[in-house]
Amino acid sequence: MWFDAPSQEVLQKLNVNPDVGLSESEAKERLEKYGENKLASQSKKSLWQLFLSQINDVMIYILLVAAIISAFMHEYSDTIVILLVILINALIGVFQESKAEKSLEALKKLSTPKAIVKREGIIKEIPSEEVVVGDIIILDAGRYLPADLRLIESANLKIDESAFTGESVPAEKDSNVTLANGNIPIGDMINMAFMSTLVTYGRGTGVVVNTGMNTQIGKIADMLNKEEDNTTPLQRRLASLGKTLGFGAVGICILIFVISMFQGRDWFEMLLTAISLAVAAIPEGLPAIVAIVLAMGVQRMIKQNSIVKKLPAVETLGSVNIICSDKTGTLTLNVMTIKKCCINNKLVSINDCDLGDNDTKLLFEGMILCNDATSKDGSKTGDPTEIALLDAGIKYDLYKEDLSTDHSRVDEIPFDSDRKLMTTVNKYDSHFKAFTKGAIDNLLKLSDKILLDGEIIDFTQEKKDEILKISNLMSDEALRVLGLSYKDIKDESVSIDSLEKDLTFVGLMGMIDPPREEVKPSIALCKQAGITPIMITGDHKNTAFAIASELGIANSINECMTGAEIDSYSDEEFNKIVNNYKVFARVSPENKVKIVKAFKFHGNIVSMTGDGVNDAPSLKAADIGVAMGITGTDVAKGAADMILTDDNFTTIVKAVEEGRNIYANIRKAIIFLLSCNLGEIVSLFVAILLNFDPPLLPIHILWVNLITDSFPALSLGIDPKDPSVMEHPPRNPKESLFAEHMGLFLALNGVLIGGVTLAAFLLGERLYMSSLVHAQTLAFVVLSFSQLFFSLSMRSREKSLLKVGLFTNKYLLLSILLGMCIQFLIIIIPFFADVFNVFILSARDWLLVICISLIPFLLNEIFKLIKYHR
Repeated sequence: MWFDAPSQEVLQKLNVNPDVGLSESEAKERLEKYGENKLASQSKKSLWQLFLSQINDVMIYILLVAAIISAFMHEYSDTIVILLVILINALIGVFQESKAEKSLEALKKLSTPKAIVKREGIIKEIPSEEVVVGDIIILDAGRYLPADLRLIESANLKIDESAFTGESVPAEKDSNVTLANGNIPIGDMINMAFMSTLVTYGRGTGVVVNTGMNTQIGKIADMLNKEEDNTTPLQRRLASLGKTLGFGAVGICILIFVISMFQGRDWFEMLLTAISLAVAAIPEGLPAIVAIVLAMGVQRMIKQNSIVKKLPAVETLGSVNIICSDKTGTLTLNVMTIKKCCINNKLVSINDCDLGDNDTKLLFEGMILCNDATSKDGSKTGDPTEIALLDAGIKYDLYKEDLSTDHSRVDEIPFDSDRKLMTTVNKYDSHFKAFTKGAIDNLLKLSDKILLDGEIIDFTQEKKDEILKISNLMSDEALRVLGLSYKDIKDESVSIDSLEKDLTFVGLMGMIDPPREEVKPSIALCKQAGITPIMITGDHKNTAFAIASELGIANSINECMTGAEIDSYSDEEFNKIVNNYKVFARVSPENKVKIVKAFKFHGNIVSMTGDGVNDAPSLKAADIGVAMGITGTDVAKGAADMILTDDNFTTIVKAVEEGRNIYANIRKAIIFLLSCNLGEIVSLFVAILLNFDPPLLPIHILWVNLITDSFPALSLGIDPKDPSVMEHPPRNPKESLFAEHMGLFLALNGVLIGGVTLAAFLLGERLYMSSLVHAQTLAFVVLSFSQLFFSLSMRSREKSLLKVGLFTNKYLLLSILLGMCIQFLIIIIPFFADVFNVFILSARDWLLVICISLIPFLLNEIFKLIKYHR
């Protein structure tokens, strides 16, 4: 690093004269050697690549194989329907993800387009891409830094590094300091300046020590580039389910072949039968239904100020049990605010100040007049610390514009980082007042009087100790403390040197970036729901703990750890102790990623929230990254999975609730579809095992899977919210879809549906002995109707339909009616009857199939009623 060497030594190493700068020829050579000063870009996925990524799934592969075999067997209608489902599923995913992965592009935009450099003794403006190591850069207020610099000159230089380090206030820089060699946080490197940060005050000169991908922001870009996308719990479960169903389908096909060989059946008939069972084993509509349910969840969340960039992230929220949150701008307002004042040796809240008291009024007036910030009509400029002083005055109708008109500034001593003081001389009727504000230690040395209860008395050491004690109390609450002293002057011609002598001390003001009011109850709700909130910030340890304690995140300073302490542990060691801490302060971007990965090591599903450039790698490393939409940088938004449009931590909690409900509904849809498919397998397998004629044709199974089942499954996917969902802890991320006896529930209902389908077929063969088609039609309709009625029971495993409410999910009722009507039409319309190879049923047949179809639904409801009464 360059911070541990004197500036002259750095200049010698880089072989550059600060008065002259590099020659154009030397700059050209270095440009060829180090490359352009820009961030490496990652090739973006084309729409075609996005499309291919959507079909890179085991279940999709199985469907493609089924489509190919169906086409080979001249079952073209089956092929078309399967391919249509795959296409719909892929298009939904492409639509949702086409705007993602903008992290590196946003990082590139952060680089300033121009830089002021000194070359061959001439100051000139060049494109930032042409800046090279060794260039001398001129810094002034309002200009972004083009590269990483070692400062060689600084005059009251302050640089806003909030989006980079997470600190609320601009960092004061000093070129003359040489830091000790060691592991020093970026926020403490006061002799360094970094690419894409903003100069807010003063001026300076620096020599470029790193460009492009070698800068600190380049390292962040590199981490974003390397960090792999995480699959969500639902994606992992569906992938596992797809493999299981795939192996099951193959196993069933082999078993049928073996059985059929013993039965002496025709090989072509065996292959058709095996395909029928393979089709029955796989819920073709499942990928599309899951995608659509997630997409509908996304639309609901937009109304709740959450924009989800990737569909599976909706479900991931439901299993989150750790929320790692940035402090500045996320848990806090990112606005420095006066909280307490010390007046007449008493510490009072800003809300309890009495400006009718002359001492209090003088404190406010002095802080506003000795101030270079502006605040007018909602537009604020200047140092955040000084803006906070103006805002305190506005609270009591004291405006700088009015005070400056009444008490014009006639002289000043600007703020100096060595003195840590600022002095102005303002006109008051027949005399002048010199106000001096700044660091309390320096101010006490210059003050020999104190204003107490309207009287000016000697400022004894005892009185100074009292003030220091109050100042320390404010510091213990992580307040940034500023003091004010003054002196009356008869003549404005008084010498500058005497302005900061023999002062009268007035009081103190303490400020902090306060927590958002709505965050504390949200944190309490998180804890109730079994979610652990963790604070991660670039701010100092005491400041971080003060906020964390107020919000209820941490109870003891022992639950806080600094970035330097994190670096002292190996990954393995840190993984073991990470659960003991709730606050991580003064951390680097690398630290944040290490923290997220450590929590993930213990099997947690981790959400990371943030708004700064420094948050981007950890946002991407987390299971779900959440960026702030208002204060968030483009980099953070690009790396995140979800963006909060209102920057409200409470919105995350609402999103978690939505995610939990969506997962519960998706699970209902999956169990419903698999129960129905198992019913198809049972009816076909038993029929073949017992050497019966096939009760269903492949097109019957496809039709039921894709049309009859799909609408109720979609309706279950948007079932009304469970109001008690946040009263339970997050589900285990390793929990199976079939946990809580769902596997047994699925099996029993699959057997029920398969049983009534086969019963209808056998009854049809007995009633209509001359017509296999008539019997298959009865089985086809019973299979369809029994699944439609069964969907009503799927709304709740515990509560009967009467308790849940028949009309609370009107979409499900409409889906059932629609499914019955479509089924009725394909039976009675001759064209469709020929396509599906079905028989037109009589009124007696329809009454018979409805009664048989109601059996699974009625048995489920009776069981729930018995269980409820017990």
